[in-house]
Amino acid sequence: MNPLPLGNRNLIRSINRSIILNVIKQKGEISRAAIAHQTGLSPATLSGITNQLINEGLVFEKTTGDSTGGRPPILLAINPRGGFVIGIKFMEGQAVGALTDLEANILAKNSIDISNKQIETSVEMLTSLVNRLLQSGGIRKKQLMGVGVGLAGVVDFSHGIVRQNPFLGWQNIQLRDQLETRIKVPVFVDNDVNTLTLHEKWLNPAQINEDFIVITIGRGIGMGIVINGQLYRGNKGGAGEIGHLVVDPNGPLCSCGKHGCLESYIGEPALVAEAQRVVSPDVTDLDDLIGLASDGNEKAISVLSKAGTLFGIQVANLVNLLDPKLIIISGEGIRMGELFFNAFHSAFYDCIMPGLADDTEIRIDSWGDGIWALGAASLVIAEIFKSPIQKGGKSQDQ
Repeated sequence: MNPLPLGNRNLIRSINRSIILNVIKQKGEISRAAIAHQTGLSPATLSGITNQLINEGLVFEKTTGDSTGGRPPILLAINPRGGFVIGIKFMEGQAVGALTDLEANILAKNSIDISNKQIETSVEMLTSLVNRLLQSGGIRKKQLMGVGVGLAGVVDFSHGIVRQNPFLGWQNIQLRDQLETRIKVPVFVDNDVNTLTLHEKWLNPAQINEDFIVITIGRGIGMGIVINGQLYRGNKGGAGEIGHLVVDPNGPLCSCGKHGCLESYIGEPALVAEAQRVVSPDVTDLDDLIGLASDGNEKAISVLSKAGTLFGIQVANLVNLLDPKLIIISGEGIRMGELFFNAFHSAFYDCIMPGLADDTEIRIDSWGDGIWALGAASLVIAEIFKSPIQKGGKSQDQ
Protein backbone atom coordinates (compact mmCIF):
# COMPACT_ATOMS: atom_id res chain seq x y z
CA MET A 1 0.00 0.00 0.00
CA ASN A 2 1.30 3.44 -0.91
CA PRO A 3 1.69 5.78 2.07
CA LEU A 4 -0.62 8.76 2.34
CA PRO A 5 0.86 11.97 0.93
CA LEU A 6 2.42 14.17 3.58
CA GLY A 7 -0.25 16.83 3.16
CA ASN A 8 -2.99 14.31 3.87
CA ARG A 9 -1.21 13.00 6.96
CA ASN A 10 -0.85 16.55 8.25
CA LEU A 11 -4.52 17.24 7.55
CA ILE A 12 -5.61 14.12 9.43
CA ARG A 13 -3.39 15.08 12.36
CA SER A 14 -4.86 18.60 12.35
CA ILE A 15 -8.38 17.18 12.36
CA ASN A 16 -7.53 14.83 15.25
CA ARG A 17 -5.96 17.75 17.11
CA SER A 18 -9.15 19.77 16.71
CA ILE A 19 -11.29 16.83 17.89
CA ILE A 20 -9.18 16.35 21.03
CA LEU A 21 -9.09 20.06 21.81
CA ASN A 22 -12.87 20.37 21.51
CA VAL A 23 -13.51 17.27 23.64
CA ILE A 24 -11.34 18.75 26.40
CA LYS A 25 -13.14 22.08 26.10
CA GLN A 26 -16.60 20.52 26.24
CA LYS A 27 -15.83 18.23 29.18
CA GLY A 28 -13.92 20.79 31.23
CA GLU A 29 -11.67 18.13 32.79
CA ILE A 30 -11.11 14.72 31.22
CA SER A 31 -8.56 11.91 31.33
CA ARG A 32 -6.63 10.66 28.33
CA ALA A 33 -8.40 7.30 28.64
CA ALA A 34 -11.80 8.99 28.50
CA ILE A 35 -10.74 11.00 25.44
CA ALA A 36 -9.61 7.81 23.73
CA HIS A 37 -12.90 6.10 24.57
CA GLN A 38 -14.94 9.03 23.25
CA THR A 39 -12.96 9.65 20.07
CA GLY A 40 -11.70 6.18 19.16
CA LEU A 41 -8.18 7.54 18.62
CA SER A 42 -5.21 5.28 19.28
CA PRO A 43 -3.11 5.79 22.44
CA ALA A 44 -0.08 6.76 20.33
CA THR A 45 -2.01 9.40 18.38
CA LEU A 46 -3.65 10.71 21.52
CA SER A 47 -0.40 10.89 23.45
CA GLY A 48 1.44 12.72 20.68
CA ILE A 49 -1.25 15.34 20.17
CA THR A 50 -1.99 15.98 23.85
CA ASN A 51 1.74 16.40 24.52
CA GLN A 52 1.88 18.93 21.70
CA LEU A 53 -1.10 20.82 23.13
CA ILE A 54 0.56 20.86 26.56
CA ASN A 55 3.82 22.14 25.06
CA GLU A 56 1.91 24.89 23.26
CA GLY A 57 0.29 25.90 26.55
CA LEU A 58 -3.28 25.40 25.31
CA VAL A 59 -3.84 22.40 27.59
CA PHE A 60 -2.48 21.56 31.01
CA GLU A 61 -2.56 18.63 33.40
CA LYS A 62 -4.87 19.36 36.27
CA THR A 63 -6.00 17.65 39.46
CA THR A 64 -6.17 13.86 39.54
CA GLY A 65 -9.53 12.24 38.98
CA ASP A 66 -11.26 9.51 41.00
CA SER A 67 -9.42 6.19 40.89
CA THR A 68 -11.26 2.97 40.02
CA GLY A 69 -8.65 0.75 41.61
CA GLY A 70 -5.38 1.69 39.94
CA ARG A 71 -3.23 4.72 39.53
CA PRO A 72 -5.41 7.87 39.69
CA PRO A 73 -5.79 9.41 36.22
CA ILE A 74 -4.34 12.78 35.31
CA LEU A 75 -7.02 15.08 34.00
CA LEU A 76 -6.51 17.42 31.05
CA ALA A 77 -8.12 20.85 30.86
CA ILE A 78 -7.94 23.93 28.67
CA ASN A 79 -5.39 26.40 30.02
CA PRO A 80 -7.24 29.73 30.16
CA ARG A 81 -3.93 31.58 30.10
CA GLY A 82 -2.46 29.56 27.29
CA GLY A 83 -3.08 32.54 25.06
CA PHE A 84 -4.96 35.82 24.95
CA VAL A 85 -7.30 37.49 22.50
CA ILE A 86 -8.72 40.95 21.93
CA GLY A 87 -12.26 41.70 20.84
CA ILE A 88 -13.34 45.09 19.50
CA LYS A 89 -16.81 46.42 18.82
CA PHE A 90 -16.38 49.13 16.18
CA MET A 91 -19.26 51.57 15.88
CA GLU A 92 -19.91 55.09 14.70
CA GLY A 93 -17.82 57.46 16.76
CA GLN A 94 -16.00 54.98 18.97
CA ALA A 95 -14.62 51.49 19.46
CA VAL A 96 -14.90 49.43 22.64
CA GLY A 97 -12.34 46.68 23.28
CA ALA A 98 -11.71 43.83 25.72
CA LEU A 99 -8.67 41.66 26.37
CA THR A 100 -9.65 38.13 27.43
CA ASP A 101 -8.16 34.75 28.15
CA LEU A 102 -9.22 31.58 26.30
CA GLU A 103 -12.31 31.21 28.49
CA ALA A 104 -13.40 34.75 27.62
CA ASN A 105 -12.66 36.09 31.11
CA ILE A 106 -12.12 39.84 30.67
CA LEU A 107 -8.69 40.99 31.82
CA ALA A 108 -8.83 44.59 30.58
CA LYS A 109 -11.36 46.91 28.94
CA ASN A 110 -10.87 50.21 27.14
CA SER A 111 -12.47 52.43 24.52
CA ILE A 112 -11.33 55.02 22.04
CA ASP A 113 -13.07 57.81 20.14
CA ILE A 114 -13.02 57.52 16.35
CA SER A 115 -14.75 60.58 14.95
CA ASN A 116 -13.01 60.41 11.57
CA LYS A 117 -14.62 57.75 9.37
CA GLN A 118 -11.67 57.43 6.98
CA ILE A 119 -10.29 53.88 6.88
CA GLU A 120 -6.67 55.01 7.46
CA THR A 121 -7.61 56.91 10.61
CA SER A 122 -9.81 54.07 11.82
CA VAL A 123 -7.02 51.50 11.43
CA GLU A 124 -4.62 53.79 13.29
CA MET A 125 -7.03 54.24 16.19
CA LEU A 126 -7.90 50.53 16.38
CA THR A 127 -4.17 49.75 16.52
CA SER A 128 -3.82 52.22 19.38
CA LEU A 129 -6.70 50.52 21.20
CA VAL A 130 -5.04 47.10 20.84
CA ASN A 131 -1.80 48.48 22.30
CA ARG A 132 -3.66 50.09 25.21
CA LEU A 133 -5.38 46.83 26.06
CA LEU A 134 -2.12 44.88 26.00
CA GLN A 135 -0.50 47.41 28.27
CA SER A 136 -3.46 47.49 30.67
CA GLY A 137 -3.55 43.70 30.88
CA GLY A 138 0.21 43.28 31.23
CA ILE A 139 0.28 40.97 28.19
CA ARG A 140 3.14 40.78 25.71
CA LYS A 141 2.40 40.99 22.00
CA LYS A 142 3.70 37.46 21.37
CA GLN A 143 1.06 36.11 23.78
CA LEU A 144 -1.73 37.63 21.69
CA MET A 145 -3.34 34.98 19.48
CA GLY A 146 -5.50 37.32 17.46
CA VAL A 147 -7.88 40.27 17.31
CA GLY A 148 -11.59 40.04 16.47
CA VAL A 149 -13.52 43.04 15.20
CA GLY A 150 -17.31 43.21 15.06
CA LEU A 151 -19.23 45.95 13.31
CA ALA A 152 -22.65 46.51 11.79
CA GLY A 153 -23.54 45.86 8.18
CA VAL A 154 -22.64 43.26 5.57
CA VAL A 155 -19.23 41.77 6.33
CA ASP A 156 -17.48 39.15 4.21
CA PHE A 157 -15.82 37.12 6.97
CA SER A 158 -13.85 34.85 4.64
CA HIS A 159 -12.05 37.78 3.01
CA GLY A 160 -12.15 40.27 5.87
CA ILE A 161 -14.00 42.83 3.78
CA VAL A 162 -16.66 45.25 5.01
CA ARG A 163 -19.03 45.10 2.06
CA GLN A 164 -21.40 47.72 3.39
CA ASN A 165 -21.72 49.66 6.64
CA PRO A 166 -24.48 52.28 6.71
CA PHE A 167 -23.23 54.07 9.82
CA LEU A 168 -19.64 54.53 8.61
CA GLY A 169 -20.52 54.91 4.94
CA TRP A 170 -18.06 52.14 4.02
CA GLN A 171 -18.28 49.90 0.98
CA ASN A 172 -15.84 47.09 0.09
CA ILE A 173 -13.23 48.09 2.67
CA GLN A 174 -10.45 45.52 3.29
CA LEU A 175 -10.39 46.09 7.02
CA ARG A 176 -8.78 42.76 8.00
CA ASP A 177 -5.73 43.08 5.77
CA GLN A 178 -5.09 46.70 6.65
CA LEU A 179 -5.38 46.05 10.38
CA GLU A 180 -3.27 42.87 10.21
CA THR A 181 -0.50 44.81 8.49
CA ARG A 182 -0.41 47.25 11.40
CA ILE A 183 -0.72 45.01 14.44
CA LYS A 184 1.13 41.91 13.10
CA VAL A 185 -1.27 39.30 14.52
CA PRO A 186 -4.20 37.44 12.91
CA VAL A 187 -7.33 39.58 12.58
CA PHE A 188 -10.89 38.34 12.08
CA VAL A 189 -13.70 40.69 11.03
CA ASP A 190 -17.41 39.88 11.13
CA ASN A 191 -20.86 41.33 11.55
CA ASP A 192 -21.30 42.34 15.19
CA VAL A 193 -24.40 40.22 15.78
CA ASN A 194 -22.58 37.19 14.35
CA THR A 195 -19.92 37.73 17.01
CA LEU A 196 -22.55 37.63 19.76
CA THR A 197 -23.94 34.46 18.23
CA LEU A 198 -20.49 32.88 18.26
CA HIS A 199 -20.15 33.87 21.90
CA GLU A 200 -23.29 31.85 22.67
CA LYS A 201 -22.20 28.94 20.50
CA TRP A 202 -18.63 28.48 21.65
CA LEU A 203 -18.89 29.43 25.29
CA ASN A 204 -22.17 27.67 26.07
CA PRO A 205 -21.52 23.95 25.35
CA ALA A 206 -25.21 23.09 25.72
CA GLN A 207 -25.94 25.01 22.50
CA ILE A 208 -23.12 23.73 20.31
CA ASN A 209 -25.32 21.38 18.26
CA GLU A 210 -28.55 23.35 18.42
CA ASP A 211 -30.46 25.46 15.91
CA PHE A 212 -30.84 28.93 17.37
CA ILE A 213 -30.90 32.58 16.41
CA VAL A 214 -29.74 35.72 18.19
CA ILE A 215 -31.59 38.98 17.52
CA THR A 216 -30.38 42.35 18.75
CA ILE A 217 -32.49 45.47 19.01
CA GLY A 218 -31.05 48.95 19.40
CA ARG A 219 -30.08 51.57 16.87
CA GLY A 220 -30.30 48.79 14.31
CA ILE A 221 -31.93 45.36 14.26
CA GLY A 222 -29.59 42.44 13.57
CA MET A 223 -29.60 38.66 13.66
CA GLY A 224 -27.15 35.76 13.84
CA ILE A 225 -28.20 32.29 12.67
CA VAL A 226 -26.91 28.89 13.76
CA ILE A 227 -28.13 25.90 11.74
CA ASN A 228 -27.06 22.37 12.70
CA GLY A 229 -24.41 23.84 14.96
CA GLN A 230 -22.88 26.02 12.22
CA LEU A 231 -22.98 29.79 12.04
CA TYR A 232 -24.65 30.66 8.76
CA ARG A 233 -23.35 33.82 7.08
CA GLY A 234 -24.80 33.50 3.60
CA ASN A 235 -23.00 33.97 0.29
CA LYS A 236 -21.21 37.24 1.06
CA GLY A 237 -21.89 37.72 4.76
CA GLY A 238 -25.34 39.25 4.39
CA ALA A 239 -27.39 36.56 6.15
CA GLY A 240 -29.41 37.80 9.12
CA GLU A 241 -30.22 41.34 8.01
CA ILE A 242 -33.65 41.16 9.66
CA GLY A 243 -33.65 44.92 10.16
CA HIS A 244 -33.90 45.35 6.41
CA LEU A 245 -36.90 43.13 5.83
CA VAL A 246 -39.31 45.47 4.05
CA VAL A 247 -42.49 45.94 6.06
CA ASP A 248 -43.99 48.56 3.74
CA PRO A 249 -42.26 49.74 0.53
CA ASN A 250 -44.02 53.09 0.97
CA GLY A 251 -42.81 53.45 4.55
CA PRO A 252 -40.13 55.70 6.10
CA LEU A 253 -36.68 56.07 4.57
CA CYS A 254 -34.16 53.64 6.08
CA SER A 255 -30.43 54.18 6.60
CA CYS A 256 -29.81 51.59 3.86
CA GLY A 257 -31.54 53.83 1.30
CA LYS A 258 -34.72 51.78 0.95
CA HIS A 259 -38.15 52.59 2.34
CA GLY A 260 -40.15 50.75 4.97
CA CYS A 261 -37.52 48.44 6.46
CA LEU A 262 -38.27 47.00 9.89
CA GLU A 263 -35.40 49.09 11.27
CA SER A 264 -37.07 52.27 10.00
CA TYR A 265 -40.00 51.48 12.30
CA ILE A 266 -38.50 49.99 15.48
CA GLY A 267 -34.83 51.01 15.47
CA GLU A 268 -33.99 53.48 18.24
CA PRO A 269 -33.80 56.58 15.98
CA ALA A 270 -37.14 55.63 14.40
CA LEU A 271 -38.83 55.25 17.78
CA VAL A 272 -37.47 58.60 18.96
CA ALA A 273 -38.69 60.28 15.75
CA GLU A 274 -42.14 58.73 16.15
CA ALA A 275 -42.28 59.80 19.80
CA GLN A 276 -41.37 63.37 18.84
CA ARG A 277 -44.21 63.31 16.31
CA VAL A 278 -47.03 61.82 18.40
CA VAL A 279 -45.94 62.20 22.05
CA SER A 280 -43.83 65.32 22.52
CA PRO A 281 -41.14 67.23 20.59
CA ASP A 282 -39.16 67.25 23.85
CA VAL A 283 -38.37 63.52 23.55
CA THR A 284 -34.64 63.41 22.78
CA ASP A 285 -33.79 59.74 23.21
CA LEU A 286 -35.27 56.31 23.89
CA ASP A 287 -34.92 56.73 27.65
CA ASP A 288 -37.21 59.78 27.50
CA LEU A 289 -39.83 57.69 25.71
CA ILE A 290 -39.49 54.81 28.17
CA GLY A 291 -39.79 57.22 31.09
CA LEU A 292 -42.99 58.78 29.76
CA ALA A 293 -44.48 55.34 29.09
CA SER A 294 -43.59 54.20 32.60
CA ASP A 295 -45.35 57.29 33.99
CA GLY A 296 -48.54 56.26 32.19
CA ASN A 297 -48.41 58.50 29.12
CA GLU A 298 -50.84 56.69 26.80
CA LYS A 299 -49.27 57.96 23.59
CA ALA A 300 -45.82 56.82 24.71
CA ILE A 301 -47.23 53.44 25.73
CA SER A 302 -48.79 53.16 22.27
CA VAL A 303 -45.47 53.83 20.51
CA LEU A 304 -43.71 51.05 22.44
CA SER A 305 -46.62 48.64 22.10
CA LYS A 306 -46.88 49.12 18.33
CA ALA A 307 -43.14 48.55 18.01
CA GLY A 308 -43.35 45.38 20.09
CA THR A 309 -46.26 44.12 17.99
CA LEU A 310 -44.40 44.68 14.72
CA PHE A 311 -41.30 42.99 16.11
CA GLY A 312 -43.34 40.00 17.30
CA ILE A 313 -44.87 39.53 13.86
CA GLN A 314 -41.49 39.48 12.12
CA VAL A 315 -39.93 37.11 14.65
CA ALA A 316 -42.91 34.77 14.24
CA ASN A 317 -42.27 34.85 10.48
CA LEU A 318 -38.66 33.84 11.13
CA VAL A 319 -39.75 30.90 13.26
CA ASN A 320 -42.20 29.81 10.57
CA LEU A 321 -39.29 29.92 8.10
CA LEU A 322 -36.38 28.51 10.13
CA ASP A 323 -37.96 26.63 13.09
CA PRO A 324 -35.13 27.34 15.56
CA LYS A 325 -35.08 25.67 18.95
CA LEU A 326 -34.07 28.87 20.74
CA ILE A 327 -34.41 32.61 20.12
CA ILE A 328 -32.13 34.91 22.13
CA ILE A 329 -33.09 38.60 22.14
CA SER A 330 -30.45 41.05 23.28
CA GLY A 331 -29.13 44.56 22.70
CA GLU A 332 -29.61 48.01 24.12
CA GLY A 333 -33.30 48.00 23.19
CA ILE A 334 -34.30 45.36 25.72
CA ARG A 335 -34.55 48.16 28.26
CA MET A 336 -37.94 48.96 26.67
CA GLY A 337 -39.17 46.33 29.11
CA GLU A 338 -42.64 44.90 29.66
CA LEU A 339 -44.60 47.40 27.59
CA PHE A 340 -42.62 46.39 24.52
CA PHE A 341 -42.25 42.69 25.26
CA ASN A 342 -45.85 42.08 26.33
CA ALA A 343 -46.94 43.30 22.91
CA PHE A 344 -44.13 41.31 21.30
CA HIS A 345 -45.17 38.02 22.92
CA SER A 346 -48.83 38.57 22.10
CA ALA A 347 -48.11 39.19 18.39
CA PHE A 348 -45.56 36.39 18.25
CA TYR A 349 -47.98 33.73 19.47
CA ASP A 350 -50.79 35.11 17.31
CA CYS A 351 -48.69 34.80 14.16
CA ILE A 352 -46.58 31.68 14.70
CA MET A 353 -47.65 28.53 12.87
CA PRO A 354 -49.63 26.14 15.13
CA GLY A 355 -47.40 23.38 16.45
CA LEU A 356 -44.18 25.43 16.48
CA ALA A 357 -44.81 27.68 19.47
CA ASP A 358 -44.57 24.99 22.14
CA ASP A 359 -41.11 23.88 20.99
CA THR A 360 -39.59 27.35 20.61
CA GLU A 361 -37.88 28.93 23.60
CA ILE A 362 -37.51 32.71 23.78
CA ARG A 363 -34.83 34.12 26.05
CA ILE A 364 -34.34 37.82 26.81
CA ASP A 365 -30.69 38.34 27.72
CA SER A 366 -29.46 40.88 30.22
CA TRP A 367 -27.38 43.56 28.61
CA GLY A 368 -24.07 45.31 29.15
CA ASP A 369 -21.86 47.39 26.86
CA GLY A 370 -18.93 44.97 27.22
CA ILE A 371 -20.81 42.08 25.64
CA TRP A 372 -20.15 43.39 22.12
CA ALA A 373 -16.38 43.33 22.64
CA LEU A 374 -16.63 39.94 24.32
CA GLY A 375 -18.48 38.66 21.28
CA ALA A 376 -15.74 39.94 19.00
CA ALA A 377 -13.16 38.13 21.14
CA SER A 378 -15.10 34.93 20.51
CA LEU A 379 -14.22 35.28 16.81
CA VAL A 380 -10.62 34.47 17.69
CA ILE A 381 -11.46 31.82 20.29
CA ALA A 382 -13.67 30.08 17.73
CA GLU A 383 -10.77 29.96 15.26
CA ILE A 384 -8.55 28.24 17.83
CA PHE A 385 -11.06 25.40 18.24
CA LYS A 386 -12.24 25.22 14.64
CA SER A 387 -11.64 22.08 12.57
CA PRO A 388 -9.37 22.58 9.53
CA ILE A 389 -12.21 21.22 7.40
CA GLN A 390 -14.49 24.02 8.61
CA LYS A 391 -11.76 26.56 7.89
CA GLY A 392 -12.07 25.72 4.25
CA GLY A 393 -15.69 26.85 4.04
CA LYS A 394 -17.18 30.24 3.29
CA SER A 395 -20.82 30.41 4.21
CA GLN A 396 -20.70 28.10 7.22
CA ASP A 397 -17.12 28.31 8.28
CA GLN A 398 -17.63 28.39 12.03
